[in-house]
Amino acid sequence: MTHTTGLRWLDRPGEQGTTWGVPWPRGALRPGTPFALTGADGREVPVQSWVTATWPDGSLKWTAHAAGAGPAAEAYRLEPGREPAVPGTPVTVTREDGALRVGTGVVTWTIGQQGGGTLARSIAHGDREVAADVRLVSLRQRGPTPDEGGPVAREQLTGQVERVTVEQDGPVRAVVRLEGRHGDWLPFTVRLYFYAGAEHVRIMHTFVHDGDPERDFLAGLGLRADVVMRDEPHDRHVRLAGSHGFHTEAVRGITGLRRDPGESARRAQVEGQPAGELHPEVASRLHLVPAWTDHTLDQLSADGYTLRKRTGERHGWVTVPSGTRSAGYGYVGGVSGGLAFGLRDFWRLHPTRLDVRNAASDRASVTVGLWSPSAPAMDLRFYHDGMGQDTFAEQLEGLEITYEDYEPGFGDARGVARTHELGLRAHGRTPSARDLAAHAAAANEPGLLTCAPERLRAAGVFGVWDLPDRSTPARAAVEDRLDFLFDLYVREREQRRWYGFWDYGDVMHTYDPDRHTWRYDVGGYAWDNSELSPDLWLWLQYVRTGRAEVFRFAEAMTRHTGEVDVYHLGRWKGLGSRHNVQHWGCSCKQVRISNAAYRRFHYYLTADERTGDLLDELCAPEETFLTLDPLRKVREDVYTPDPAALSVGLGTDWGALAAAWLTRWERHGDERARDRLLGTMADIGALPYGFLTGEGRLDLATGRIDSTREAISVSHLSALFGLPEICAELIALDLGVPGFERAWLDYCRLYLAPPEQQEAEVGRRLSGISLVQAHSRLPAYAAARGGDAGLAALAWRAFFVDEGDQLNSNPLQREDDWRLTLVDGPHVPHPVREAPFVGTNGAAQYGLAAICNLALVGRYLPQADQRG
Repeated sequence: MTHTTGLRWLDRPGEQGTTWGVPWPRGALRPGTPFALTGADGREVPVQSWVTATWPDGSLKWTAHAAGAGPAAEAYRLEPGREPAVPGTPVTVTREDGALRVGTGVVTWTIGQQGGGTLARSIAHGDREVAADVRLVSLRQRGPTPDEGGPVAREQLTGQVERVTVEQDGPVRAVVRLEGRHGDWLPFTVRLYFYAGAEHVRIMHTFVHDGDPERDFLAGLGLRADVVMRDEPHDRHVRLAGSHGFHTEAVRGITGLRRDPGESARRAQVEGQPAGELHPEVASRLHLVPAWTDHTLDQLSADGYTLRKRTGERHGWVTVPSGTRSAGYGYVGGVSGGLAFGLRDFWRLHPTRLDVRNAASDRASVTVGLWSPSAPAMDLRFYHDGMGQDTFAEQLEGLEITYEDYEPGFGDARGVARTHELGLRAHGRTPSARDLAAHAAAANEPGLLTCAPERLRAAGVFGVWDLPDRSTPARAAVEDRLDFLFDLYVREREQRRWYGFWDYGDVMHTYDPDRHTWRYDVGGYAWDNSELSPDLWLWLQYVRTGRAEVFRFAEAMTRHTGEVDVYHLGRWKGLGSRHNVQHWGCSCKQVRISNAAYRRFHYYLTADERTGDLLDELCAPEETFLTLDPLRKVREDVYTPDPAALSVGLGTDWGALAAAWLTRWERHGDERARDRLLGTMADIGALPYGFLTGEGRLDLATGRIDSTREAISVSHLSALFGLPEICAELIALDLGVPGFERAWLDYCRLYLAPPEQQEAEVGRRLSGISLVQAHSRLPAYAAARGGDAGLAALAWRAFFVDEGDQLNSNPLQREDDWRLTLVDGPHVPHPVREAPFVGTNGAAQYGLAAICNLALVGRYLPQADQRG
């Protein structure tokens, strides 16, 4: 059997290098297997490969691959067992004179090994220096920006690199990691990605907010570089991306003058070519034509950017026609070369800025602003004063009215993070407008090679799912609803403007049909923060469909929820925050939000090192239970976190722990993680009531759960944060853990079983049963494992009829009522198309239940509508 794998581009080709992941069936390939890459045109393409995960038997589960720059084929074949082609211009990393020199064959970056105030000392295109002193810059205020204006002191800071690490050194791809701090705060990690033959260098910047929200206000943040300017001012060019094309300027313009320099000169300047000889009447008066040395583009909202330029710091700005959404890409330089710069998702991550300064001098500077200094300073203070909720009793009362789990001091942003993807591209001449537009598009949608869904499915990864099947009207109806829900969230993100520095990538939790908006200002109903696993729904919908727009939506959510909704340092490191008006606002800090199950899809499909960092932060997730008891406000027993007997829920808690342990084991071969995973699986299997016990006591020293506990406690949330998905994966791995599968199947059979059956099997009727549609995938799983048609019928009845509180519970919402309603008029700020019956809890769990049920018991799907 051949394991040659076909690859296609996700949405657009990548011509400056790309990295992707490929899964392999268990037992198919052993470590050390080489890989060769061939284009559809028959061209042998150099490829660099490495292992990102192994199966329990040691065979390869996931591999990562990198291809360098060059013309992109429409498709490729990846062939294991054959040596790869050697790049003609390999990436090289050399060390000399205290510096790293990384060369792609086209550009060379010089990076100081001892750290300091630069990310790179120099960038050369060929043998000519194009830019120097690539550095991080920021502004800090000691108070918020005053509402009525007035002076505010701002401190200018330069990022200091403290550690430099070469993570890969070629021959196709090299990665250099730099770690440091923005002055004396805001720890950062920057990765520089180099590909063989590439002019473009990809830059991933992550910072963690460690300031005091009451006194540390970030007023500006950016990446800056100095650009060498050699050409005459009329042969120097500035390009800044607008909504469709580029603001196209020369530092000293020769178009539009009273005297004509000549048609060829005018055309050449606009096209970025040498202007050549000018008419004498113009050439003799060039010193009287202003040189526009500074240019600024500010994107302060998702709906508009402003452009301005000036002749010097002591002179006023002149406004330039502005627009809506800048692509976030620019260039400054001349006919002998220059530097292009950009920020992915520029307008989506507002307030952002592109700056060019001193373009008329020997050295211009460019800044890609991640937080524009034109915007008010970043204000991360909690949004209310607590309203007297000083005790658990008062806080539980607040939970009853606004659904906000408040606790004094817990709405703290210290420890949250944000990652941005930037790029710098050295040029030997001013690029054409067409080339710049292509580069900007590639920066915003980087090329990614992918396997077809059929190939992913054949590898047996990511648990229970199957390909879409519209072979019957009933199946097609469920698929239509899955598409409806995804398309709804894409539309809602746009019409509700779910954009911004801290917000982009997340979605809202619950809708308010009275105001025709989401409950953005109501306690725990606002930002979703992974509640009830929308991340899982989106990723599973991607792997089964291969739709590029689903991937991009899920990727943005992973970038957000893994960074902003999780603490990366401080007292809550490793925990995430429940849904709230602010992403960090809720006092419920749990591993159910920092869940590795939500991040591993992106890591394996892209081999993204930053996502790998997020997974590595969860190397010992069980230790977070020493920090905070998730049940502290509702406990009826007396409990203090005890290292020898930590309270761990067997649903939301253990599911997240298991996902972290499994991922660490398969990524790193970590025996500690393996032993804790297998040990706790065995302990759950040994509990008299298995998963129905609800809570276990974990000994941190041994990594084992007390298996003598006899109790029954069922939570409606236990199975809604990835537990069914991770249990299915673990059982499919056939790890030889006695009792675990039986314990899970008992839970799956009994959660929605008739009360009489529950009482007969465990001695009591289960309480706390709700979210019936979401739990329909439990009997579906048991049905598939045991071939039980009765359980399959129960699963579909629960999915369609829904005796609980999810999408099908509204009797008006029959199949033809899953549609949008136009709301227009003076009672809304702008017309919207709404689906008021949809909330994210219901959408995510409908999606997960539908995907699972179709895969497991699709052949039992009733053809007649059960919703009547």
